[in-house]
Amino acid sequence: MSDEKKKHDYSADSIQALEGMEHVRMRPSMYIGDVGVRGLHHLVYEVVDNSIDEAMAGHCNEISVIINENNSITVRDNGRGIPVGMHKKEGVSALEVVMTKIGAGGKFDKDSYKVSGGLHGVGVSVVNALSQHLRATVYRDGKIYEQEYERGKTLYPVKVIGETDQRGTEVTFLADDQIFQTEIEFNYETLATRMRELSFLNQKIKISIEDKRRKDDEGNFIREDFFSEDGLSEFVKYLDATREQLTQDVIAMEGEKNGIPVEVAMVYNTSYSENLHSYVNNINTHEGGTHLSGFRRGLTHTLKKYAENSGLLKNLKFAISGDDFREGLTAIISVKVAEPQFEGQTKTKLGNREVSAAVSQAVSEMLTNYLEENPSDAKIIVQKVILAAQARHAATEAREMVQRKTVMSGGGLPGKLSDCAWTDPDKCELFLVEGDSAGGTAKQGRDRNFQAILPLRGKILNVEKAMQHKAFENEEIKNMYTALGVSIGTEEDQRALNVSKLRYHKIVIMCDADVDGSHIETLILTFFFRYMRELVENGNIYVAAPPLYLIKKGKKKRYAWNDDDRDAIVKEFGGGTIQRYKGLGEMNAEQLWDTTMNPQQRTVYRITIDNAAEADRVFSMLMGDEVPPRRKFIEDNATYANIDI
Repeated sequence: MSDEKKKHDYSADSIQALEGMEHVRMRPSMYIGDVGVRGLHHLVYEVVDNSIDEAMAGHCNEISVIINENNSITVRDNGRGIPVGMHKKEGVSALEVVMTKIGAGGKFDKDSYKVSGGLHGVGVSVVNALSQHLRATVYRDGKIYEQEYERGKTLYPVKVIGETDQRGTEVTFLADDQIFQTEIEFNYETLATRMRELSFLNQKIKISIEDKRRKDDEGNFIREDFFSEDGLSEFVKYLDATREQLTQDVIAMEGEKNGIPVEVAMVYNTSYSENLHSYVNNINTHEGGTHLSGFRRGLTHTLKKYAENSGLLKNLKFAISGDDFREGLTAIISVKVAEPQFEGQTKTKLGNREVSAAVSQAVSEMLTNYLEENPSDAKIIVQKVILAAQARHAATEAREMVQRKTVMSGGGLPGKLSDCAWTDPDKCELFLVEGDSAGGTAKQGRDRNFQAILPLRGKILNVEKAMQHKAFENEEIKNMYTALGVSIGTEEDQRALNVSKLRYHKIVIMCDADVDGSHIETLILTFFFRYMRELVENGNIYVAAPPLYLIKKGKKKRYAWNDDDRDAIVKEFGGGTIQRYKGLGEMNAEQLWDTTMNPQQRTVYRITIDNAAEADRVFSMLMGDEVPPRRKFIEDNATYANIDI
């Protein structure tokens, strides 16, 4: 058969029947989301999830995570230890089955685990498939058992390597550099944030993390221990530490409705944002789902009924909406569901219909009791709701003014916008530039085919401390809405964002590389996080990184982005003159293009949200009213001077 004929011959032989582990290696993103930094860290979460399942079943109360010097990871727990006996059906040790068969594990046995997190029961075998090397050690029945694997393949049968009076499971793995399109390097802060979150979600379990790549001033490895006595109540206090609380105590409840364990903790504060964080079996469902809609319904119905019965609404001339009851609310909703149905492989939205009613009933009962027992707090909450309703009416008028100016309603683009020639949003990018001077340089230096420039005058409004209508009235914010072409929320959902007509799929914040520039970047990021979070979650927001120095010697010249680069270049050149850029305006158009705008040479950072709860806490701390926490954060992070969210 000719090569050409073979190419077009579609027969039974053309169908690839991939075994589980091979399929994981060929399509890793189907199992862990992506093969970048996020997917890499997801491997750790999957192994930890197994230990958390043991804890949820009541068999484990200590979990430790260690980042080893070579960037391998060790996860250890004091649970029962994965069974090592012969598996009747597979004919090999149960440990080998769990580690090498997709879909194997105790999570599918309702007698072993009532509920579990992880990737539909495929977690640890997926980690094994995507690791160069993995070693599983089991402490069980007085013996220590061990088995090792390379890229998911067993190196030898399970063997006994010693005796012990301990119990538990230890997994050490080194992620496979053939799979991941990033350097195999784990971020301690990212992992520590998730471990802290897990300790809040699973109270009275000790979770530790240690980094053997770094030492503190006393010569000890960097380490943190997390333990939460009160669970979600502590979590809410942690998230709201930088906000001014309206009510004396955290409103919290824990119970079971229709066989579904429900935990809720909430508090009202003086801010103007709504911060709801929902979890199913410890998984952060950042797209919400039936448990979140149940919470909102229970909250709105109960508060509205109480407010009407109290007579506090009698002088109000307009109806109150659901949004009004959630302004200034920080709440965490955590449910445990035996057979969760998630929309999408990455588990971001819960679909179980029965959960909505269970959460709604639980919240209704909890709130009714609280409001009756705490009449002074109840009055404060209702007054906050009335203020929110009044502000919403003002915001509606301001929002409609913004809408009238958008492209869709024919109002035209902002006068300061220098638009690009192309109209395909996938190929177009908008630079938000600090000041008219830098905006003028950027306009001259850009590629006008696909790069648009919008100069922003001075520091935009700090939306963290401003009522919604003030944000919509702000000229710079109005210009951003209009230039981007997005439409703002409805009367029912003020924060909803219609991005179907987004004009640029890459939005680059370009500010001076100094303190003022960093402040403006943070103000703009706060605006996007609070008002256009969908753009952040979709990966549309970037921050440009202009160079700090230009080093010249003779005909040689090189740019440096930090002091270390500068020193290395000076050493390489054997001296030279150093020009320190104080701002974008000091560069000419050609230099700005070469260093900061040319897609072939520039450095830009995509802003992502790995953990919405932590991002919420950081923004409220950096941009809120409380000074001491902000000072402490700056002192703790002064060496690094950047926030990776």
